Amino acid sequence: MADFLADSDFELYRKLIYDESGIHFSATNRSILESRLRERLRDQKLQTPQEYYAILIKDKEELKVLLDSVTTNLTRFFRNQAHFDALQHFVLPELSKLRQAERKVRVWSAGCSTGEEPYTIAMLLRELLSPGWNAEITASDISLKSLMVGKEGFYPDMRIQGIPEGYLAKYFEKRPNGYQIKDDIKKTIRFDYHNLKNDSGQRNLDVVFCRNVLIYFDEAAQKAAIERFWDAMAPKSYLFIGHSESLFGMNTKFEFVKTDWACFYKKSI
Repeated sequence: MADFLADSDFELYRKLIYDESGIHFSATNRSILESRLRERLRDQKLQTPQEYYAILIKDKEELKVLLDSVTTNLTRFFRNQAHFDALQHFVLPELSKLRQAERKVRVWSAGCSTGEEPYTIAMLLRELLSPGWNAEITASDISLKSLMVGKEGFYPDMRIQGIPEGYLAKYFEKRPNGYQIKDDIKKTIRFDYHNLKNDSGQRNLDVVFCRNVLIYFDEAAQKAAIERFWDAMAPKSYLFIGHSESLFGMNTKFEFVKTDWACFYKKSI
């Protein structure tokens, strides 16, 4: 593999991917990048990484394809149940008091992958919000393939594990080889291509989920993303990150919140 990608070429690709997405490739995960590059060269019928690099710096659409291929889209419904328990028992009761005048909850699922997380949130909000309240959910990712799966809302039988039986019966329709999310839930979610290196343009969000995404960023890119979340969020709003991720040691304005269910972060002002 070392013969396939010279160190100088690895540095070029590593810098391009980092500059465009914040995703950081180190020597330890170099083999993942090399594997994805081999696939793209085969698809493009190219011989060398240098040829492909010349295309990437001119063709933004092909660059999106490469970024899509190097992201890891591991997800499932109700992943890390403790976060959803905290949403139910702590965050939503707080927001119900704070947003009484508007009666709307705005949520961003950043790095939503194939849609299981935002659909989980949508089902929970449908169950838990009082009549007359609305949920507005934006689901974004850098993987166009994953977004298409999320927009379609069809999941094979093996992908629906973890969904409570009542939710499955109420919010899905059984189809051959899988389940289709009902339109009533689909319409509460807007799927959108977004690169976390950029400002999303969203403001006054009540809850942001960005779980198991920051681990692919180096410290500078993590801090920049966290600051953009701050700008997008309303006063007295909540941020959930992955259980293996932390803002400790990072100079941010977020407050750490520890509850009986899970730990997360709050924007107080």
